Amino acid sequence: MIDLRSDTVTKPSAAMRKAMAHAEVGDDVYGEDPSVNRLQAYAADLLGKEAALFMPSGTMGNLVAFLAQTRPGDSVILSAEAHPFHYESANLAMVAGLLLRTVVDPLGKMTAAQVAEQIVQTDDPHFSHTTSVCIENTSNRGGGAYYSLEEVEAIGRVCRRHGLKLHCDGARLFNAAAATNVEARYLAQPCNTVCFCLSKGLGAPVGSVLVGDSATLHHARRFRKMLGGGMRQAGILAAAGLYALEHHIADLAEDHRRAREFRLALEADGVRFCLPSPTNILYMGVTDAASVVARLAECGIRVNGRGSDAIRVVFHRDIGDADLEEAIAAFRDLAVGRGA
Repeated sequence: MIDLRSDTVTKPSAAMRKAMAHAEVGDDVYGEDPSVNRLQAYAADLLGKEAALFMPSGTMGNLVAFLAQTRPGDSVILSAEAHPFHYESANLAMVAGLLLRTVVDPLGKMTAAQVAEQIVQTDDPHFSHTTSVCIENTSNRGGGAYYSLEEVEAIGRVCRRHGLKLHCDGARLFNAAAATNVEARYLAQPCNTVCFCLSKGLGAPVGSVLVGDSATLHHARRFRKMLGGGMRQAGILAAAGLYALEHHIADLAEDHRRAREFRLALEADGVRFCLPSPTNILYMGVTDAASVVARLAECGIRVNGRGSDAIRVVFHRDIGDADLEEAIAAFRDLAVGRGA
């Protein structure tokens, strides 16, 4: 099967598995796992932050970031297409007790002006006080759209002016860095906290990393434990994440290239894509998503449907040039996207 459903399906390489097998381990709840500590130190330095915390998942990492920087009853501003709004089981409301103020945009992005319009800071007890903002870079539901350095800096200035915390759901932050040719540390600089995934395009089997200042991350460690995220000999997993950061970031540009070639080849045949696709995620318009997903599966191609009239195609490190050509041929043979 050529699995184009998500970049979460990537599998550890042989070299990554070797690094895992030879990882030094200790009890991370005591702070004694040397591999976890190395990963955290490397990640903090890579993103220009004081501290980092290894998390079992990006969903937990985002939640912990908000728990560490808000109080129940506060409000947070984020896109109406944001992953924490759609795909994290309402944890910001259920667990953190936050009110979500959303900005509508098909690319899942917000401008600094839109953020400013949503801020509520008043002594009137009728209203929830806005204390934080969340951006998603890149945007999953926005077709891999990214925030440029200038856009992040502008939102950061608004947040500082109003005393708000800025969190980045940077699950695919290194994709944004590859697309903008800007180091991830600069995209992270305006943000108080950033959570990025190791288990998507970077190819690690599990895990995310939350970075920020030392005081916030010290607070975050307590919430990670509260949520059941304290792990023991987690160095086996951390070693995979460290290997990914040291060896796989540069490969993301190849995923973008293949996504671009896929789109160009099919657009030449009249296929309609719903959104721009500047990184590794594409949304293609179809007339019956469930039928298209089933027909492609019969040909050995796995994709995800989005609603009834679109499918999502994601390129990642386990998809090579031969897979790309085979996928293009299958889409052409089935006339996918051309009234399919």
